[in-house]
Amino acid sequence: MNLELDVHLRRASLQLDVQLTVAAGDTVAIVGRHGAGKSSLLAAIAGLLPLERGRVALGAQVFDAGPAAPFVLPEARRAGVMFQDLLLFPHRSALDNVAFGPRVRGVGREQALALANEWLVRVGVGDRAQALPSALSGGQAQRVALARALANEPQLLLLDEPLSAVDASARLALRRDLRAHLDAFAGPRLLVTHDAVDAFALADRIAVLEAGRIVQAGPVAEICSRPRSRYVADLVGLNFLRGECAAGRLRVEGGGELVVSQAPDGAVLATVHPRAIALYRSRPDGTPRNVWSAEIVALEAAGDRVRVRLGGALPLVAEVTPLAIAELQLGVGGTVWVALKATEIAVFPA
Repeated sequence: MNLELDVHLRRASLQLDVQLTVAAGDTVAIVGRHGAGKSSLLAAIAGLLPLERGRVALGAQVFDAGPAAPFVLPEARRAGVMFQDLLLFPHRSALDNVAFGPRVRGVGREQALALANEWLVRVGVGDRAQALPSALSGGQAQRVALARALANEPQLLLLDEPLSAVDASARLALRRDLRAHLDAFAGPRLLVTHDAVDAFALADRIAVLEAGRIVQAGPVAEICSRPRSRYVADLVGLNFLRGECAAGRLRVEGGGELVVSQAPDGAVLATVHPRAIALYRSRPDGTPRNVWSAEIVALEAAGDRVRVRLGGALPLVAEVTPLAIAELQLGVGGTVWVALKATEIAVFPA
């Protein structure tokens, strides 16, 4: 069942006008500046903000089609919602928090508690079942909130800043585990995040929201290579690579290979700042560990810089000044030598 959105509503000074489809089995990340309307969009889908006009539907079931149409209450939408502020009941244990949804749905107490315990174990906090939220770390509380969203057997997942309360030491593990749970969920998945790395690592597609409207949507690689606004360019000011790392070498999807520094073995994600990539007319001397020749497939103005999109097995984007473009006589279809230091490649577990 696909999630079909045609959302129109006004909240304070924000006018939200969003058309979007999220396919079953896909994870779409909504990204945007503070106040762009990200959380309001999730609230409308969850049934917490009624539409002025438009339509929210999951498969054949229409949740909301404006004031003149029937309105499906939030608790009847079978949506697993993970709020940014988590909203765990402070007086209930982690186990009772997770069991709450099934109990409201009519599941018997013992069965609901067993289901809740199973989900706490699956998200990695089975040993904290009896703890109150105040006794949980940020990462543990996020895992409990995720278990609560999943325990109600939802048909749709809505996650608002799912990693916002997690410190850096716990973020990598929780991001990896969250990606695994998202991949295992059969329905549409929609998440809101302000963090580009979280969006790249968790989502199949990205939708960029600016002032209540989606200005760009597409696969991660497309968003990275062809930003359509200053905000998107700033957001993806990083090149993004996915691949396998072994013995200090990263083999990326597509067949390219890079020497990297301080990288874990196994499946990894990697980012490279475009300004870390140096371009030359002839093969450079010096110490860069990664040097190769590439075709220039596009030149795109980006403020006081020019984005140089490179083809081949390492489809990276470099940023140089207009003066460098003129001095190097760079043009679309030409070739250029590329140099990248291993220390400029940030690598983290997938």
